[in-house]
Amino acid sequence: MTAPETFSTHSISPQWTQDGTAHIASQLKSGYNHTVSAMWQAERQLHKSMFIYPVFLSADPDLEQAIPALPQQYIRGVNKLLPFLSTLVAKGLQSVILFGTLLPQHRKDNIATMADSPDGPILPAIPLIRQQFPGLYVIADVSLCEYTDHGHSSILAPDGSVDNEATVTRVSDMALSLAHAGAHCVAPSDMSDGRIRAIKLKLLSAGLEGKAAIMAYSAKYASCLYGPFREAVESHLITDEHKRYLLPPPARRLAQKVMLRDMQEGADMIIVKPAYADIISDAKAMAKVPVVAMQVSGEFAMLHAAAKAGVFDLKTMAFESTEVIVRAGADAILSYFTPEFLDWLS
Repeated sequence: MTAPETFSTHSISPQWTQDGTAHIASQLKSGYNHTVSAMWQAERQLHKSMFIYPVFLSADPDLEQAIPALPQQYIRGVNKLLPFLSTLVAKGLQSVILFGTLLPQHRKDNIATMADSPDGPILPAIPLIRQQFPGLYVIADVSLCEYTDHGHSSILAPDGSVDNEATVTRVSDMALSLAHAGAHCVAPSDMSDGRIRAIKLKLLSAGLEGKAAIMAYSAKYASCLYGPFREAVESHLITDEHKRYLLPPPARRLAQKVMLRDMQEGADMIIVKPAYADIISDAKAMAKVPVVAMQVSGEFAMLHAAAKAGVFDLKTMAFESTEVIVRAGADAILSYFTPEFLDWLS
């Protein structure tokens, strides 16, 4: 029996045989020793059309308010949002996803009444955005958490547990309202069983199935990284019930089951949130639809904080973290860094 092959520091250099030929298969650096040839090693390149910008909308049309927990991010009313988007569209922005915030006079309740109210932040803004930017792909987030008095993305039963049937009805009604308003895509994030099928059936009944896509938050985890987002929309969880309807962070096969279910129910795209590389890779391997990953608010805030502390250069780390997401298989990225990437990729 021959001894197993061993490696020494000497074996890193080319080894010469008796006839003078070199063993050169291990010599790889020449293929990526230049900026251009290193770029060619990437399986996929970042490009502007990959980026979806999260937009925080207010029902006050003239509001422009900084979000302390999210550096360089603002809550804007439509009169402030449209000029801001105009500069981004000119740089190559192709898609936004809309999140709503409420004013002090608005009332939150268990059924998220304001989520699709004509007096709320989202419904009136969609046609205005569509009119000014005909080529912009407008995604409307379908979540109740910004509008419920308990902070959950679901309707709760009297005992505090999720009422799945009531939630599916409410979420599918909200999605239909947003589609009627002109959203190109609706993105349900509640993780309720059967909500994709219910939305698809209502879109079919309304004749909107060919006009509004469904981007399902399929692999949405009960992560601790959503804090800055919750601060922005003033959504405060009063119980830990979310740990029973969002995915547990250690779960992998469960995420595969949920993604498969949502695709079978009619999801046109699926979201992985947070942008866990292994789950993105699984999604890419099994999905026949685009895979979207969300670099969540907590990660964005941490990168800014670490860069401010001198741990690394922000731009360098923004590229590294985003390229990992794309390398894992994401076709599109929900990113708060979108405005910067529109400049960096020019």
